[in-house]
Amino acid sequence: MTSTPFLFHDVEIERYGRVDVRVADGRVVEMGRRLVGRPDVDGHGGVLLPGLHDHHVHLAALAAETASVRVGPADVDGPDGFAAALRAGPPGEWVRAIGYHESVAGELDRRVLDRYAPDRPVRVQHRTGALWVWNSAALRAAGLDDGADGSGGDGRFWREDERLRGHAPPVPLDLPGVGRRAAALGVTGFTNADPRPAAGLVETLAALPQRVVVMSVDRSVKLMLDDATLPTPDQLAHTIAESRPRPVAVHCVTRVQLLVTLLALDEAGPVTGDRVEHGSVIPAETLPWLKRLGVTVVTQPHFPAERGRAYATDVDADDRAHLYRCRTLAEAGIPVAAGTDAPYGTADPWAVMRAAADREDGEAIDRRAALGLFLGQPQLPGRAREVDVGAPADLCLLHVPLRAALDTLSGDTVRAAFVNGRPITPL
Repeated sequence: MTSTPFLFHDVEIERYGRVDVRVADGRVVEMGRRLVGRPDVDGHGGVLLPGLHDHHVHLAALAAETASVRVGPADVDGPDGFAAALRAGPPGEWVRAIGYHESVAGELDRRVLDRYAPDRPVRVQHRTGALWVWNSAALRAAGLDDGADGSGGDGRFWREDERLRGHAPPVPLDLPGVGRRAAALGVTGFTNADPRPAAGLVETLAALPQRVVVMSVDRSVKLMLDDATLPTPDQLAHTIAESRPRPVAVHCVTRVQLLVTLLALDEAGPVTGDRVEHGSVIPAETLPWLKRLGVTVVTQPHFPAERGRAYATDVDADDRAHLYRCRTLAEAGIPVAAGTDAPYGTADPWAVMRAAADREDGEAIDRRAALGLFLGQPQLPGRAREVDVGAPADLCLLHVPLRAALDTLSGDTVRAAFVNGRPITPL
C-alpha cells in the first residue's frame, strides 16, 4: 500500500542540522537542502525526532482511568478525604477507585471499606496494580460469598484481575482520549506490559493511532515474579527455556527477584531482546552480571520523585541506594530505557525525562540521555532510533530546536506527531 509523499521543510535533524525531509510509504525517503516540492509543513528550524515510544505501559487500565476515582496520597487528604471520594456518587452505584496507598488510610480489607462506604459496591486498587480490595456490597453484588471468593473472606485479591474481570460491571475505556493525549506529547508507540493480556485486547488497542506492541502476544514474553510465590532459579530457567527463541521481559521489583532472574538467565542462556522490567532494586554488584547477559533494563526513574515519601518508610534501608538506577546502568554499559508504567505513574514521558535528569541521588543522567530513554526501538528499547533515510516515518516534530527542547524537556514543545508518515495530531 502506497501513501502520498509528505515533505517537511527546514527541520533540524540531530545528525545533519537543518534540512528538508521527504517521507513516503511509511519511511524517510530523502533528506537534503531545498528538496523539490511544495512543503506540507514548514518546521522553522524545529527539531524532528523519532516519535517517542513508551516502553512499559498498561493501556486498558490507563483507558479506564477516566471512569475511576483516584484515591492516592496526592488525590485525597487522609481517611476523611478517602471516605468522601468513595461516597461522591449516588448510593448503590459501583465505585472503582485506583491509586491507593496505605499512607492514605492504612491497610484495607472488606470490613475497613465497609466502614467508609457501606451503601455501595466498592473496589479499590492499590497503586502497584497488584492488589484489589472489595467491600461487602461489591462481593454480594458479584456473587462472591465470603467463603468462596478466593480472598479468604477479607475481600483482598492479589493479582486476580483475570478472574475478577467477569464479576464487576464493564468499565468504559477512553482509548480515543489516551491516544489523543499521548499524540499531543509526541508519543507514536506503546509497549503494553500486562502480564496476561485480556482476550480481545489486541483488537481493542487497534483503535489507538499509535503503534502498539503487546507483551506475550508479540515478540517478548512477560514473566511476573512475586516474592510470595517466587520460583527457584531452576524453575524460572525452565520457564524461560520454554519461551525460547522469544526474549523474555521479567518483572523485577525486589532484590531477590532480580537475583533469581539473573541466575535463571545464566542457566537458560540469554537472547537478544531479554529485558528486566522496572529494575526497582539493582545492587551495584549485579551491574557486571547484567552487562554480561546483555539484558536491557526498562525502568521508571520518576518513581523516586513520585513516591519518595513512601519509599522512605516502605523500602528497606539497605535497598534505598539501589532504587530505579539510571546513571550507573549507563556507565556500566547496560542498555537502559524507560516506560511510564501509566496509570501507576504519570502518563507524561517528558515528566519522566525531567525526573531522570533532575535526580539528586547520584542517578541523574544528562538531558539528551533522558530524552533517549523514549527513543529506543519498540522491540529492542536499548537500541536508539534516528531520523535517517530508510527509517520508519514515526516522527515527533517540535516547535523548537533540540537545544531548547533539552532545556525544558516539556511536552509543550511538541508541535505534531506522525505514524507511518501520516499525522496523528492536528497540523
